[in-house]
Amino acid sequence: MIRPTRLTAALAGAFSAGCWPWLWPLVADPADSSSVQLIVGMLLLVALPAHLFVIGTAGGTGTPEGRRIDGALLQRIAAWLIAAAAVAGVMSIYRAVQPAS
Repeated sequence: MIRPTRLTAALAGAFSAGCWPWLWPLVADPADSSSVQLIVGMLLLVALPAHLFVIGTAGGTGTPEGRRIDGALLQRIAAWLIAAAAVAGVMSIYRAVQPAS
C-alpha cells in the first residue's frame, strides 16, 4: 500500500514534467502514427505517477465521512501541480539561454 505525502506528490509532478519533452514530439505531428505511443507514454509517465503518489492505493472507507472534501488530497494535488509547473518553467528557461546550434 502506498501512502502519498506532499513530498511524493511533488516528486511525481517533477517526474511527469521532466518526461513531457519526450512526449511532446508525439503530440506535435498528428499525421504521424505515434498516437499509441502518446497514450502509453501519458499513462505510464503522467497518469500512473500521479495516481500512485498523489492519490495513493489505500482506497476509500465507503463511509459518509469519506465523501467530504479531503484537504490532504487537495494539498498533494497542489504540490503535484506546483512541482510540475516549476520543472516546466526551469526547463523553458534552460532552453531559452542555450546557444543556438
